[in-house]
Amino acid sequence: MKIVILEDEPLAAKRIESLVKSLEPAAEILAKLESVRSAVKWFNEHPQPDLVLMDIQLADGLSFEIFQQAEVSAPIIFTTAYDEYAIRAFKVNSVDYLLKPVEKDELEAALEKWKTPKGAASQDQIGKALDALLSQKTDWKTRFLLRAGARFDIVEVNDVAYLYAEDKVVFLVTKDQKKYYVDETLDELEQKLNPKSFFRINRKYLAQLPAIERIEPHFNGRLKIRLRHRDDDDVYVSREKAEVFKRWLDL
Repeated sequence: MKIVILEDEPLAAKRIESLVKSLEPAAEILAKLESVRSAVKWFNEHPQPDLVLMDIQLADGLSFEIFQQAEVSAPIIFTTAYDEYAIRAFKVNSVDYLLKPVEKDELEAALEKWKTPKGAASQDQIGKALDALLSQKTDWKTRFLLRAGARFDIVEVNDVAYLYAEDKVVFLVTKDQKKYYVDETLDELEQKLNPKSFFRINRKYLAQLPAIERIEPHFNGRLKIRLRHRDDDDVYVSREKAEVFKRWLDL
């Protein structure tokens, strides 16, 4: 079994690879790719793998853009934190659609489905999967319960300016400049907060739109971001993520 993994978060890619290896020890990971651009280049230069594990939201756009620029005939298991892409996922050669964080038993079931005749889900299976996904209601996080000395404060999500990671610790900063420690990673928080309101600027920052004070073009296609009341740190959006960021701002 030759597999390609498309995932722009290194920890998530490592977890998926580990799960695959535990379920299919003989599997060969041909490539781990993190962007639309790198995926298009890889598929245009290599034979088709047996299976692709593909995150929908990559560093420089949605993975659906790959199919417009390269031939991908291999079966695909899509992964994403958001279920809004379910219908589009099943319009291509999809075996299954897994919501993050991917669990071992769910991946095992998807791999078993892939092994069925023709290497893909039946129309009945796809219909049932779509019905299940579309019946789900995504409840985005609306408030935080955070410790403040000897007491707890309730912070509404709308009052959050941004969250940032520093020395493996995550802090939340409110619009009125209060700062709290949060006992979750930015990866976990990114999946719980509405992506229409919050954007993962880079591996260190997850910001809500009103916290962004100024955007400037920077060297090599990057963008420099000025966050309100945050003057002690240069915040950059990578060249790969710049277009996605600008599309998000223009929603």
